[in-house]
Amino acid sequence: MKAVYAALPLALVLVLMIGRRWPAAKAGLAGLGLAAVLALTVFGIVDGSHSDIGAGGLLAGSALEALFTAVTILWIIFPALAIYELQVRSGAFDVIRAGLAGLSQDPRIQALLVAWFFGLFMEGAAGFGTPVALAAPLLVSLGFSPVKAVALALIGHAAGVSFGAVGTPVLAQASLVALSASDIAQATGLLHGAHGVILALFLVRLSGDGSPTARQWGCGVVAATCFLAPFAVFAAMVGPELPTLGGALIGGACFVLILRWRAKPSGKQDWRAVAKAGMPYGIVLALILVTRLLPGLREQLRSVEISWSILGAFRGSMQPLYHAGTILLLGFVLGGLAQGRGLADLLKASRAALRRLALVTLALVAMLALSRLMLHARMIHELAEGAREAGAAWPLLAPGIGVLGTFVTGSATASNILFTEFQAATASALALPLATMVAAQGFGAAVGNIICPHNIIAGAATVGLGGQEGAILSRTILACAAYTLAGGLLVLVLSS
Repeated sequence: MKAVYAALPLALVLVLMIGRRWPAAKAGLAGLGLAAVLALTVFGIVDGSHSDIGAGGLLAGSALEALFTAVTILWIIFPALAIYELQVRSGAFDVIRAGLAGLSQDPRIQALLVAWFFGLFMEGAAGFGTPVALAAPLLVSLGFSPVKAVALALIGHAAGVSFGAVGTPVLAQASLVALSASDIAQATGLLHGAHGVILALFLVRLSGDGSPTARQWGCGVVAATCFLAPFAVFAAMVGPELPTLGGALIGGACFVLILRWRAKPSGKQDWRAVAKAGMPYGIVLALILVTRLLPGLREQLRSVEISWSILGAFRGSMQPLYHAGTILLLGFVLGGLAQGRGLADLLKASRAALRRLALVTLALVAMLALSRLMLHARMIHELAEGAREAGAAWPLLAPGIGVLGTFVTGSATASNILFTEFQAATASALALPLATMVAAQGFGAAVGNIICPHNIIAGAATVGLGGQEGAILSRTILACAAYTLAGGLLVLVLSS
């Protein structure tokens, strides 16, 4: 019965955002209020697991965690917004748009190039919100509506999230269970490799007006194959670090070659001008590769950490030099200077970014406070325990736990840390294959990024869409449901 009560705050948020089209800040505050009432009554936090710190301590600790996490997310959003403002003011987006139009003037093909390949590359290299923060504004510059741009960016990078940030989510799982990172990578790569085409086809469907033509559907299949083939090979033979990063690099190059072979670009392209216009993105890519793939430098950067802990139950940490936001900030400054922009141009873009940042802060804090309160009040634990009662049908539902974890925490890595051991214990109790069930968790955690309120809020902020998060969620929730169900069916087959 407690599982039903635990689901009420999340159900309320979904109904208000999708059904009533409430902005995320308003829906999040409503869900937070309900969660607080339930935590104080049904879940007995005063005389339960948190009786030593009391209700006030629990609420204050959850709020502090929410504020700290919000700062780490805003540190990504701010430089992404600054890059966007600089690109708009300098006319660089017009140059990039012309370059992509030279490859194809079909918006569905352009969506595949940006939301699929560029988004997946950024996910593989950096993760943690970077793909959507960069891809969504670029899609807007190509003529997509802001709502559609954010939805496409969210869907486009999800197939690679399990191996995002050079394999971080899988490496986190490997530290928790008796499986090697390679074993988990193989099992997880199989699930994404079998179903990744679903997300590519959703991109094709959502990126244009009306129904796609047979050729456009075919381009979606080709784009999916270009990425998923090397992705699956890396997952099966190398490990968790390179499937998304390598798949996007190799697949993107193959897809561009196919486009140029099938139809010669129209007109003469000034690729030098395109390269200059894309300098902030190029610098971000270079910095990400250097800081993620050079072990010595990576460890030095990660050694600088800001961390805190109070009451023995609430904590937070951030590695400022390794953080994706710091790399984006360097890309903004160095890229702007490389384009010939002066300090005044950078300051104007920064001020414009800060003005837009203020609009998203309340929504982020409200949703994060809801997630932390539900976690510490053991509502998430009750939801997971309730799902386990499914018995033989559990493999079908297992990816949904990963989705739930990401929906609440905002991170596939955090979802895996939260629920991987639970999935392993369930696999043991029900005599299910351990690797498959751990992979189901990682698979669900990845696709949960499509509907996670934190990610939607952050993406909406980069294109000036504060208050329209429900419209974005209504466009992504079907893709999330279809992908999760397909993964669950395959997990059920593999577990039988």
